[in-house]
Amino acid sequence: MKGETQGNGGFQTNHTMIIIVSIILTMTFTMRASNNMFVTTVPLLSSHVFLFSNVTLGILVSISSVATFISSTFLNARLNSRSRRKALIGSTILYAVVFPLFYISSSVTIWLILPTATFTLGIIMPNIITSASLFKDRRVRERILSIYTLVLSFSLIMGPLIESQILKYYSLEQSFLFFSVFPLVALIDSFFLKFPGDPKVVKRKGFDFSVLKNRGFGIALLNILAYNLPFAFLTTYGGIYGHDIFGESYSLVNITFSAFFASSFISRLLFSWKVPAKLWTLMVIAVILSGIGLFILGTAPDYDLFLVAFIILGVPHGLTYPLSVMSITRNFSEESRNGANSYFFSIMMLVGAAMPFISGEVIFLVGYRDGFLLLIPAIFVILLFLLRLIRTDNGKMSVSDA
Repeated sequence: MKGETQGNGGFQTNHTMIIIVSIILTMTFTMRASNNMFVTTVPLLSSHVFLFSNVTLGILVSISSVATFISSTFLNARLNSRSRRKALIGSTILYAVVFPLFYISSSVTIWLILPTATFTLGIIMPNIITSASLFKDRRVRERILSIYTLVLSFSLIMGPLIESQILKYYSLEQSFLFFSVFPLVALIDSFFLKFPGDPKVVKRKGFDFSVLKNRGFGIALLNILAYNLPFAFLTTYGGIYGHDIFGESYSLVNITFSAFFASSFISRLLFSWKVPAKLWTLMVIAVILSGIGLFILGTAPDYDLFLVAFIILGVPHGLTYPLSVMSITRNFSEESRNGANSYFFSIMMLVGAAMPFISGEVIFLVGYRDGFLLLIPAIFVILLFLLRLIRTDNGKMSVSDA
């Protein structure tokens, strides 16, 4: 039949597939742009308006990451398809209601507003990933996932650029009002997001340890950990570092993050143009570039090299996430991907919960520069474990073309 699309996860026509993909990408853009906005702006607000110390800020960000971990691991991963759809819509409603409250937040209410906003992410983000991976044809599925990660990067470029312009005329608090439009668009999209059917097998009631035993999941996890450590450090303290050490304005801080995400975007653009059959080579390159970027960041004598470090670190940021997503989709069936994505996302958040607190203590003890330098040996230790797991896999199913 004319216009039919075969093997696309139940999407019967090209027109239907375009609509579904458009919904996924629009929701991805609005959620990630608004999420990144408060992730990078709340630290500035807390440090320079609420006068929080780095340790107090680290505790706040850690608590907010724990909230995401709880919702992703103990709620979203255990729900069936229908219940997850209701939870998703409810979470987007809550997110749209809470987001404008950042504008009137105080040193007291921020402890409730931020964890509430991040709690919703543990339900919303894994379901977007799962919806993007529903296409049964592997090549179509991986192309859509590549475009999905590309839109993530694009949103991270545009978000800071938009905010940098807003901050030229308005305060940090007022910028949240402008970005409140994004959660409203995500709320509308949530009613149309596609969910997989529930598996016919008996559902596990507890934690599914079989996911953790999957070699492809382990490779995906180690790969993302090697970058999540410096990224969590960078998003929480990178802007403060640039402002306090080099005297950057809030507007220039956001432009710096835009340069970082532009580098990430270009990396993902090249990745989406040709998804590699073997993933492990890019995983190794990403860790090496992370080490180089961190070294420059820790030793930069001026803003120019500070900016260069951000641009270099943007490359592994662009590569690690899609590489991990590909490793998961190549190793889990359609029915089990929600659990795998939820556990993957929740562990990322667990690292995100620990790192701001740890990095806050590290900065207190050794300062910003040495703090970034201390991350270098940590990520290369993770690389050793990653290479060991890849070697036991013999470069087969989990990191190569299935």
